[in-house]
Amino acid sequence: MPEKGSTKLENYGGQALIEGILMRGRKYLTAAFRLPDGSIKVIEEELTGIYKNKIRDIPFLRGLIILWDSLVLGMKYLTISSNMQLKEDEEKIEGPALYLTLAVSMLFALVIFFFLPTLLMQFLYKSTTLSAFLINLIEGIVRLLIMLIYLTLIRKMEDIKRVFSYHGAEHKTIHAYEHGDTLDVASVQKYSTAHPRCGTSFLMTVMVISILIFSLFSTPNVLLRLLSRIVLIPLVAMLSYEFIRILGKYEKNPIIRVISKPNLWLQNLTTNPPADDMVEVALRAFHRLLVLEKME
Repeated sequence: MPEKGSTKLENYGGQALIEGILMRGRKYLTAAFRLPDGSIKVIEEELTGIYKNKIRDIPFLRGLIILWDSLVLGMKYLTISSNMQLKEDEEKIEGPALYLTLAVSMLFALVIFFFLPTLLMQFLYKSTTLSAFLINLIEGIVRLLIMLIYLTLIRKMEDIKRVFSYHGAEHKTIHAYEHGDTLDVASVQKYSTAHPRCGTSFLMTVMVISILIFSLFSTPNVLLRLLSRIVLIPLVAMLSYEFIRILGKYEKNPIIRVISKPNLWLQNLTTNPPADDMVEVALRAFHRLLVLEKME
């Protein structure tokens, strides 16, 4: 078990899946799934390609890897977890269908969270004398409200409630590890479901920073504004990731705690207290990851 405060701790993170949890280190990722028969299946994958590129250690540029994680790798394992719950005679999403699903999911996110607010602001450009900066600021607030409404609605769905409970199990497990505690169900359950390096915090930070960045590129031309949103997404992701790293590194600082409150509050919408069997799944994934990373 690494010492409390080890610099290697920040290399570990995870994601909730459908009846499962993904854990990611520097060299490997593992995913554990609770199968319909009650057993737990663990799969693993070596992180190659961009994950072995020096870019992952370069400030700001390393945020692109997190963007890739969120848009591609995360979606891929969500689909895999969905397939794990299907019966043998049910058709699984794989091959071309998998990539089509990933593409449609990313397009949906772009339309709902980026294009829709931009298109709505076209009415303000045509009907008001507000400055372009102010209109872009309103656009960012609308984007943030859409995200909050979306999360509030989907968390009422039973399947999503379970995913958010697995999300809580993931956070509790990482907390226990970072505090040097014993990695068993009883110890893990003592910790909070909120974590400063959570993907939800990253999402909130993206929304806030996008307000500032998009406001610097103002034009009444709706096509150019839509294009700028796409082009600037990598820049927003890079800045957001560095900000999240700072919040995580100095989480005990009183000022940082105040700044982190909106991010931690948002996690109330995306995490639920997990049952013991969900924590068991998280621990299976994390123990295997530690073995592969030679940390256990």
